Amino acid sequence: MKLKTFFLIAILISNISIAQSKVGTVNSDYVLSIMPEGKKVVELTKVYAERLDSLFSIKVIAYQKKLEEFKSINDTVNQDFKTKKFTELQILETEVNKSKQKGSQLMRLKENELMKPLYKKLGEAISEVSKENNYTQILTVQGNEFAYIDRNFDITDLVIAKLNINKSILNKKE
Repeated sequence: MKLKTFFLIAILISNISIAQSKVGTVNSDYVLSIMPEGKKVVELTKVYAERLDSLFSIKVIAYQKKLEEFKSINDTVNQDFKTKKFTELQILETEVNKSKQKGSQLMRLKENELMKPLYKKLGEAISEVSKENNYTQILTVQGNEFAYIDRNFDITDLVIAKLNINKSILNKKE
């Protein structure tokens, strides 16, 4: 009798704990890629990148010019002059490398700045859909993070609907 009671209690507890936890998934990268605002972010990022590239190109051209000048120095020039020109070339090369690193950092910052409102909007939609459908946890599906996902718990389409994105128009373009 104690054994039957124990099993009934164990089954009841497991059913209660299962009912309290509902896990879903969302493909947030996919949703971000089809959001209309995402296209504007891509355009703005491209314009910003082109502006940074033009500034970087000026430094590269100046470096290449100095390099050609250094290569054209003949053996009749004294060693002090060669050393001075080589030092100038090294300084310019360092500036080019720093400019390249700074450009990469600026691009990441700009992209993050432009994406922040989209992430906020997506997060709010995920939160609303989760609450409406009694999910306790939502996981993203990017990368190889899962070996198995029950598609019945994927809320990607619900989030797209919450954001009023017309998926049928997108499917015709693909």
